[in-house]
Amino acid sequence: MAGFEVAGRKFRTEADYKAALRDQALIEEIKANVDMEQPGEVITLYSEMQMGKYRFETAVGNDFDDEIYELTQKYKSQGYDKNSRITGKRRRKKSHKNKEASVRGRAGKKAGREDRKEISLDDYDTDMRKEILAELKKRDMRRRVMVALCTIVAAACFGYFGVYYYFSDRTQMDYASLAELKGNAVLSGTNLPGMTIHHTQEEETDLTVLEEYQTLYNKNKSLIGWLKIEGTSIDYPVMQTVNNEYYLDHNYNQEYDKNGSLFLDKDCDIVHRNTNLIIYGHHMKSGKMFGNLNQYSSEEYGRQHSVIQFDTIYEKGTYEVMYVFRSRIYNEDEVVFKYYQFLDAASEKEFDSNMQEMAALSLYDTGVTASFGDELLTLSTCDSSEQDGRFVVVAKRIE
Repeated sequence: MAGFEVAGRKFRTEADYKAALRDQALIEEIKANVDMEQPGEVITLYSEMQMGKYRFETAVGNDFDDEIYELTQKYKSQGYDKNSRITGKRRRKKSHKNKEASVRGRAGKKAGREDRKEISLDDYDTDMRKEILAELKKRDMRRRVMVALCTIVAAACFGYFGVYYYFSDRTQMDYASLAELKGNAVLSGTNLPGMTIHHTQEEETDLTVLEEYQTLYNKNKSLIGWLKIEGTSIDYPVMQTVNNEYYLDHNYNQEYDKNGSLFLDKDCDIVHRNTNLIIYGHHMKSGKMFGNLNQYSSEEYGRQHSVIQFDTIYEKGTYEVMYVFRSRIYNEDEVVFKYYQFLDAASEKEFDSNMQEMAALSLYDTGVTASFGDELLTLSTCDSSEQDGRFVVVAKRIE
């Protein structure tokens, strides 16, 4: 297992390990080309990472992303921007001997200038004058071409950053705009009455998308619901696809976005309801997605934000926080409670066993309990307290 470790991170499979090695190689290449002590270079690097110039595949890359984010925030708080450069960091002091040589050199040059006779074109013959003028003309042409190229490059750079900040601002506004589209029928054109949902070859179920989500569902059929916690930054659409990878780095508009999206575990079924629905999201340093979920580690915060609203596109749901705990992703052969594998309980005994495991892990007692037949909601994000750590909030449906 030691062989599957990169930059302090352990990986379960050889494929993940190789992906981590690729991330590490990319990070080393970036560090070789960027001076981390220069604010402008770091801030520019962060902008490029936000634009998706560098794409990481594993937690090794996410750690580096967090490192650059924190360094960028530090420099910005000190008043630096992408054009800032700290001068004199590696300037070498001239030795006394070098100073003397420099003085002697300047004195020699001065004497040489005094002895040197000024020369003009008239001192040369006709052929030489033509060659000198031709050379001067070539130099002037090269200078003009260089100025033109620099102007084009500068315009391209300004255009690039203009486009970047446009898309950055647009991305910032996307989720606020999406929230405003809830209940807005402008884009839906017409209401979506009974849509036929296929679950198995033998069964078809007619369901109606809630009116307030019809516009959003029409824009992206991967929409599965909406998660909101009053008094927090969590107010996002929840997506679902046939895998748990796509929405790690794509937003609702299906554009590349390192913030990713909140998404429901691929094995969850909101129609034939699982005992436990699990929603994943990145722990972003900026606070986006589940960036602030770990504030539930405070019992006071948990009491103040104990109600979670999770609507599927077919029905509304209100949940009350029951357990808050830290866990991690375990090896497949480890015999231990793995919260991310708890989707269904086939019996009351199995359900109670899972509740006992989570209660034992919980950071504090909320006073909320659940019985077999109750519907649960689990929110999961990364946690830096240990390798492959996870921070988890589990809630019980009350409405």
